[in-house]
Amino acid sequence: MKQLLPIVLFAALCPLLSKAQPNYTPTAENLRNREEFQNDKFGIFIHWGIYSMLADGEWALQTKNLKQKNYEQLASGFYPSKFNADYWVASIKASGAKYICITSRHHDGFSMFDTKYSDYNIVKATPFKRDILKELSDACAKQGIRLHVYYSHLDWGREDYPVGRTGHNTGRTGKSQNYDSYFKFMNNQLTEILTNYGKIGAIWFDGKWDQDQNKNFDWRLDEQYALIHSLQPACMIGNNHHEATISGEDFQMFEKDLPGQNTTGFADEQKVGALPMETCETMNNSWGYNINDNNFKSTKDIVQYLVKAAGNNANFLLNVGPQPNGEIPATSIQRLKEVGDWMHTYGETVYGTRGGIVSPRVWGVTTQNGNRLFVHILKLQDNVLFVPLKDKKVKKATVFATKVPLKFTQNQDGLVITLDKVPDEIDYVVELGM
Repeated sequence: MKQLLPIVLFAALCPLLSKAQPNYTPTAENLRNREEFQNDKFGIFIHWGIYSMLADGEWALQTKNLKQKNYEQLASGFYPSKFNADYWVASIKASGAKYICITSRHHDGFSMFDTKYSDYNIVKATPFKRDILKELSDACAKQGIRLHVYYSHLDWGREDYPVGRTGHNTGRTGKSQNYDSYFKFMNNQLTEILTNYGKIGAIWFDGKWDQDQNKNFDWRLDEQYALIHSLQPACMIGNNHHEATISGEDFQMFEKDLPGQNTTGFADEQKVGALPMETCETMNNSWGYNINDNNFKSTKDIVQYLVKAAGNNANFLLNVGPQPNGEIPATSIQRLKEVGDWMHTYGETVYGTRGGIVSPRVWGVTTQNGNRLFVHILKLQDNVLFVPLKDKKVKKATVFATKVPLKFTQNQDGLVITLDKVPDEIDYVVELGM
């Protein structure tokens, strides 16, 4: 890795860091941002870096047992000539997504923005010499899409990052581990992101789990969170640590799982809390571009996951992994369009809603906006549905898409709705007025 330039921003902000976050009280603008985030419901995750050139996912440096000095040479050939931020954002906006979260720096340590604190970045180390994050930020602002930024807490290449449970074969000697130095580096980069790229909706942290075998390791998150909130009070903080949220965090994330589930095994110590929630999932089986992974989820699978997330009172962050030439894969573009077509009709049953008063069921979920309860039927083999709705008097039931009235009866046990057919749509939505 290139020699770091002198650190000045962090030192200048040290007085701000004395305001640690144990008794964190979010500002009014932060609370508004949280509410807008929950209303948005749908975002697109972008995993992109020089690892795309190896076409084997974002962990290629680790999984291929590469040496950092060899891996870094990828940067000299990284020239994504077909990258077009305006087209990216337009395609994402057409999907119905309201925000984008992009990897500014992943575990390989390569920065996709013009940073003063490492020459190992998209502007200084590649022939492309364009600031990806700046162009995307400008395009988002122009098209009314919120921008969130992913930032890795670990680094497989830097000598000052303390060795964790990953990145053991990259060639680091382990002799220069210095978390004070690495902590300053991270905070300087975060300061750049929150100063030079406009309004940032959220910082999406990842990698804390790398030190989970070192129980005494102090990431000093209280100081780091205080820095972020001092620079942009409205900016939300989330951390993919697979644990319960801590003070200073503004939303809770779940990796490849709906809240409260643990199909991946990541969430053994992750309790569902009271903060706004987001679940992230891949469009195929990979986060970063993988040329051999053509196992793309169907539009039905994506829409139903989005709806299930909403029914569980969470946002859905759907990932795409751009190719090394700067294009989002054609299949991903097609899926985005098809999801957008569905959202054009049914977005009202998702945007601005919260998880409904009827908890998720085998047949589907409910979302709610005021006195409107949307019953999302995802799997039903009959034309009659029982909804355990006891405490609310239902005044009417209609097919959402056609507004056709449906017959129903209600008693002390709940509601029985007679549908006009056996549902065969991706999502057959019944609206109940209460």
